[in-house]
Amino acid sequence: MPDRNRPSSNNWSTDESYWRENFRSRPYADQSRTFEDYRPGYKYSYDSANRIGRRDWDEAEPDLRRGWDQYEGRGESTWEQVKDSVKDAWDRITGSESRGDRR
Repeated sequence: MPDRNRPSSNNWSTDESYWRENFRSRPYADQSRTFEDYRPGYKYSYDSANRIGRRDWDEAEPDLRRGWDQYEGRGESTWEQVKDSVKDAWDRITGSESRGDRR
């Protein structure tokens, strides 16, 4: 049985359920925003980890930042609006400790 606190590298729906249930408890979460506001950042981390590999955040962040504007699922979100959720999901995917805030 998979650990619900760890991401499933093969199953976005498992990770999406985790974030849907937990996004409000994250330090960057604005209570006036919904899951749908943060979803693009979480999904981008999931897709990117499978594409570029599970590198340390400090190494991966420049590539993630550059790729955001081309990410099809970004909607109207800017990098500044999603980078905390991207990092939070990235840390979860790579197993890094995170409070969900920027380092």
